[in-house]
Amino acid sequence: MLERRLAALLLALLPALPAAARLPPRADAAPAGSTLGAAVAAFIAQPRFASARWGIDIVDTADGRTVYAHDAGKLFVPASNAKLYTAALALHLLGPQARFATRLYAGAPPDAHGVVQGDLILAGGGDPALGTDTGDDDGPDWAGTLAGHLVAAGIHRIDGDLVVDDTLFRDPPFGTGWGADDVMTDYAPQVGALTVGEGVIRVEVRRTGMRCCEVSVHPASAGVRVRNLSVDATPGDDSSLLLYRPPGHDTLYVTGSLPTDVRERGYALAAPDPARMAGRELRDALAAAGVELTGRLRVVRWPESSLLPDAPRRRLIARLESPPLALLLRHMLQQSDNLYAQTLLLQAGLAWKQAGMDPCGRVLHWTSQWGLCALRTLLGGIGITREQAHFTEGSGLSRQDLVSPRATTTLLAWIARQPWAADLIGALPHSGRDGTLLYRLHRLPDGDTVRAKTGTLAHMYTLSGYLETRAGRRLAFSIMLNNYQRPIQPDGDWAPPDPTRDLDAIVRILAVHGATVTAAAAQATPAATR
Repeated sequence: MLERRLAALLLALLPALPAAARLPPRADAAPAGSTLGAAVAAFIAQPRFASARWGIDIVDTADGRTVYAHDAGKLFVPASNAKLYTAALALHLLGPQARFATRLYAGAPPDAHGVVQGDLILAGGGDPALGTDTGDDDGPDWAGTLAGHLVAAGIHRIDGDLVVDDTLFRDPPFGTGWGADDVMTDYAPQVGALTVGEGVIRVEVRRTGMRCCEVSVHPASAGVRVRNLSVDATPGDDSSLLLYRPPGHDTLYVTGSLPTDVRERGYALAAPDPARMAGRELRDALAAAGVELTGRLRVVRWPESSLLPDAPRRRLIARLESPPLALLLRHMLQQSDNLYAQTLLLQAGLAWKQAGMDPCGRVLHWTSQWGLCALRTLLGGIGITREQAHFTEGSGLSRQDLVSPRATTTLLAWIARQPWAADLIGALPHSGRDGTLLYRLHRLPDGDTVRAKTGTLAHMYTLSGYLETRAGRRLAFSIMLNNYQRPIQPDGDWAPPDPTRDLDAIVRILAVHGATVTAAAAQATPAATR
């Protein structure tokens, strides 16, 4: 948790947002005589896109000139391109070195015999990397580390409960607009102040001899109850295996069967209660370290109030810090991690509220609303109006998010001028090298490279970022394909190409023509500056 004074100090040290007028309406254009416009227009005019919508905007970040635009001012569902906005807000508001601490308190000082007459309180600080390899002291053995600090402090028994305090963020566990069919999946785990192991469980389904099936869940601390209703498959049957956990329940139903020629399969699903899972891990670590807990495990979460103010004699035993924000953002952007993105929006909202900033002219109840208020303020300062960008959460998983390609290139051009630009741009997936672009955009012409954020939802495909041309120019681009129903082959499979390849094809067209276009634009009379 960022203390009020620290948050205020961070905000005071930030440079003032540049004054900017609203962007004027701009017609779709490409520089005169360029073949880029013709090539892109021909590509997106293919009959299979007849019912879809394309939005494209490409600008030269050196001078803001338009390289190409098509429906650039229209609104599209950005999918995970929304993470560009969350990343920019977090870096601007908190700085690349910001860290988030998980704290362990004793409700009272230990007596001469090493006994605490009070509760042990594990207070979440909104570290999305807790219990993962992303972190260091907050890594996979985070609970053992905390138990070791208790022993080092001479504490051997807790005459009280282990209380998990998950009240830092005053917010529901899911982003506004997340789909009901998302919330059991590993890409949409519950979001809170105390999430361990990215809020994900692993399920193994395997045959025992020739019979189906044995089911195991890891970690055991997730507390998942398995209702195994699996059956043997008949030869030749396709897999009918189904895993289902009703929302709000800890029972996992397993029905159907594996195919007869499959020995085992693994699945990743959202944990039913990440905060309680963290508490169980710490309880087990205490037992392993020889620390006796006489009470029970309790979880306190919003809308309940934190117990910390009610423990005036509490003693801080240990704190585990997250990696710096710059590293958290690298993971978020490389892996397109929705948990990290929504958590960082909440961290920005917490800092914005604690610093006493403008609540955007309305009563704000949720931490996410404060984060979205901070984002609207930032975007307004760089010339992006509410009509050009609207968000309901921070990850892009919501189908209610709407942005224009023009707003996104405006943001990208602004990012490139910030003191922390290298932290964000360097964290973006690199064409053919890492992250979600590892297998995309290989062998661009003459050493051109792309760093960009991908985005995919059902019928929605996006790609926004930077093309570094062989001529040393940096082009910011935003390509959005919405409402696209992929053609289906007679056997029921999707017909190629994958829509992500269509986005890549436009980037390749830009790479082929980009140097010529920017050179021509630099010599031309300004006609469509931003």
